[in-house]
Parts: sequence; structure tokens; C-alpha cells
Amino acid sequence: MDSLTDVAGLLVGHAQRTEDGWLSGTTVVLAPEGGAVAAVDVRGGGPGTRETDALDPRNLVQRVEAVVLTGGSAFGLDAASGVVAWLEERGRGFPVGPDPAQVVPVVPTASLFDLGRGGDWRARPGAALGREAVGRAGPTVVAQGSVGAGTGAVAEGLKGGVGSAAHVLPSGVTVGALAVVNAAGSVLDPETGVLYGELWEAGGPSAPSAARHAEAQRQLAAAREESARRSAGSVQPPLNTTLAVVATDAVLTRAQAQKLAGTAHDGLARAVRPVHLLNDGDTVFTLATGDHPVDGMGLNELLGAGADVLTRAVVRGVLAAEGVDGPGGVFPSYRDLYGRR
Repeated sequence: MDSLTDVAGLLVGHAQRTEDGWLSGTTVVLAPEGGAVAAVDVRGGGPGTRETDALDPRNLVQRVEAVVLTGGSAFGLDAASGVVAWLEERGRGFPVGPDPAQVVPVVPTASLFDLGRGGDWRARPGAALGREAVGRAGPTVVAQGSVGAGTGAVAEGLKGGVGSAAHVLPSGVTVGALAVVNAAGSVLDPETGVLYGELWEAGGPSAPSAARHAEAQRQLAAAREESARRSAGSVQPPLNTTLAVVATDAVLTRAQAQKLAGTAHDGLARAVRPVHLLNDGDTVFTLATGDHPVDGMGLNELLGAGADVLTRAVVRGVLAAEGVDGPGGVFPSYRDLYGRR
């Protein structure tokens, strides 16, 4: 399927709102029952997170049941409350007593900044949207583009979104990624119109014609100017954050999972320039379901593949995004500017 759900047992659900001033949503990655080994690496200077300290390998909780990626900046972190309640109702979480119902679900969460992009500053995810997203979680191919946490995502004026990709290593280990592309930096080479993340592909993409690229740049500049006159443009400098989950069916310790989260950031750095700025909160989570043992060489291959699939996930999220022209701003998609391919 070439998406995060290629990692057996992982489910992904999206929920979003796009009417009445809304342009935001939530995405939930649900682990198999019993949870998955998890880690996080935060590189951006303005992160909005919840329960990430629990993922430190020195701390108590060994496995988590879900990861939440959400719009709404710090306000949107409340979406996790709906996921926590949904898990508690099913007896899923860290056991704290003799009764199977006595559990505390640990749900690491990260938010991105999309406030005002739909026109209403107060339209942001809460517990109800989180519950809706986890209730929709399924094993099918991950929906991409302007869905879930990617609904209001923007990358330097260009519409961003959710992208996903996966790869099976020669050892049989699967690694997959889900990215929500919402960057202060650009995903687009200003000289050619080629997506930075595609420059790493074998053979590379064919560049748009010079005339098409010049017109696309003119349209993008005009869109940025218009957005500056609408609701979202009142935020200066623009605030963003790219979020990701990189998952594998390999057996990993918590320290190894944290290393995978760190090297996966290399994949993000290939696709977004500049990255990890003070007004980004770039965060990568890792989930390991633990079905396939790996040795030292296998771990190195996995670390490299994690970066590769995250680069591809960023590209796919941008290519799948749909442009927006609303009260919060004008955010053209790559396809609006350069055509479908």
C-alpha cells in the first residue's frame, strides 16, 4: 500500500472541519492492543507537545497505545483528551490497579500552528474531534493531502498536508512514515519549481518549463500578499511545525527507537529548507511494534530507510494537497501552480 499502515497492526484515523471558519483537524495513529515501543525527537524551536516526557527511555512507561498529531497549536492538544477517554473505555493503557479498567492511557501528542487559516481564530480541534479521529482509525491506505492534521497545513504559502510512504527492507522489516507538512521553510526549489524532496529520487523529476515556473512563482507571491491581508496573515512571523510518525515492525529498545526518530529528521531536512527554525516545532515520533528482530547491520539499514520514507511522505503530502481560497487566506497547492502529474 506504500503507507504507514503497511506496518502491521497500525491504524490511522483522520477528522477535520472546513466550514464556518474552520480549517483544521486531527490525525491519530493507533497502535495494536498492548501498545508499541515509542520515542520522540523534537528539533523545532517552538514545539507544542503533550506526554512527550513519558517517552524518555529512562522513564516508567514502556509502551503507548496511540500518537496524536493535531492542528490548533497549544489549544489543539486538547484533542488528545478524546483519544484518552476512548482508550480508557476499552481498558487500554498503563495498568495502575488490580481492576482491568484501572488504566491510564499515555497518548503522546504534538500540535502544529494553523490558527486563523479558516478565518475563525477560535476554530480548533478539541476532545470531540480527537474522539472522532480515533473512532475512524483503520488499516486501509492512509488518506493523504488536506485531511486530518494536514487540513490547515501550509509550507511558506504553499498548501501542505498529510503524506505517507513505506518500504520493506531486504530483511523483511517494514518501515513507514506519516508526515504533516506545515513548514516555515519551503518545500519548493525557487530556481526550478522542483520539490526538494524529489531531488533525492533516482533520476530526479523533470523540472517544469521556465515559463510555467515563472508564472507559478508569480501566483504564489500574489497568494502570499493576499493572505497577509486576511485572517492568517495577522500572525507575524508565520508560525508552523511539521509533524511525523515513523513506524516499524522491528524489535527495538526504547533507546533504538529514539535513535530512529532522530535520524528520521534527516529525511525532513532533505525535503524542507530551512528546517527546525525557532518558529517551527518540528517533531518526529517513532513506533516499533516488535515483530522482527534486527541485528546491528539491520538497525543501520532501518535508520537509513526511516529518513528515506519520511522524505517521500513529505513529497506525497504536498502533491496530494488541495488549494484553499477562503477568509483566512489564499494557499494554492502545488498542483494548482504546476499542474497534475
